[in-house]
Amino acid sequence: MKKVTRTIALVALAGLTASAHLRAQAEFIDVNRSVRDVASHGPVKTVHISGDVYALIGGGANIVVSVGDEGVFVVDTGAAAQWDNIIAAIRDLSKKEIRWIVNTTLDPDHIGNNEKMSNAGKTVNGNPAAIIAHEKLPMRMLKLPVPVPVTARPVNTFFSEQRDLYFNDDPIFIYRAQAHTDGDVFVHFRHADVIAAGETFLTTTYPNIDVANGGTTQGFIDGLRKILDLAVPKHLEEGGTYIIPGHGRICDEADVLEYHDMIVIVRDRIRDAIKKGMTLDQVKAARLTRDYDLRYAAPSGPGSTANFVESVYRDLSAKKQP
Repeated sequence: MKKVTRTIALVALAGLTASAHLRAQAEFIDVNRSVRDVASHGPVKTVHISGDVYALIGGGANIVVSVGDEGVFVVDTGAAAQWDNIIAAIRDLSKKEIRWIVNTTLDPDHIGNNEKMSNAGKTVNGNPAAIIAHEKLPMRMLKLPVPVPVTARPVNTFFSEQRDLYFNDDPIFIYRAQAHTDGDVFVHFRHADVIAAGETFLTTTYPNIDVANGGTTQGFIDGLRKILDLAVPKHLEEGGTYIIPGHGRICDEADVLEYHDMIVIVRDRIRDAIKKGMTLDQVKAARLTRDYDLRYAAPSGPGSTANFVESVYRDLSAKKQP
């Protein structure tokens, strides 16, 4: 793995006073919360990223689309309620067949239109568009409290740590990331130099470590390190490889590095607390994430401080057991 440091983040903060830093963080979290609101309730916006790759923002989770002579390649299918807006945005980009669909995770805002998207396209053999996923994902979908119907589950699966294919003159690599769940993946469009990160990377909230579905703290760290290995920054660390998070704004390597470092630092703090015999309630009371809460904490739910701290604590505590 290439050497990663926090130099970028430290340089950016060095010129800020404490009060200015707090104001900057407050402005940043306000922007991120606005992004979440738009993604849940607003129209679907199309953003050109690079080459033939576009992002659809506002369909639930961020959707990534590659368009070209061979057809349409889609990463995640968005929230069910936004189907009409999503398919209209795709058809504005291309009238060619949807050929491939990748599921990066099992959350409803990522897979809510699997069946409709598949039926809206065709493989070269005339079947509905194929849905690709790591083999762990459909097994997890089947065991959810409300199982995903068989018609919406991916059947084109792989069991290794990566899969690749060539489409629209772009080598596309699908990498497993045992982060949010043990079946999560992210997608690298090598020619366009764009990474669709799925739930492995977010700008809006803390990571959601779904321990019940195989997610791990180390899986997030490893997945982000892999993204950092693949990403190449441009002049003065800005631009270069573009990374599209599962939720939030378009990013570059520096943004991923900051998120990676946050998880590592919080992980280490909680691990030290566990070694000292602190209970979960004591760890929560210690506010070990207080220097990151203003930027990443969701008001409630999976991306909240409480959920993040509890997930890391239970994940690390379980690893201590024989």
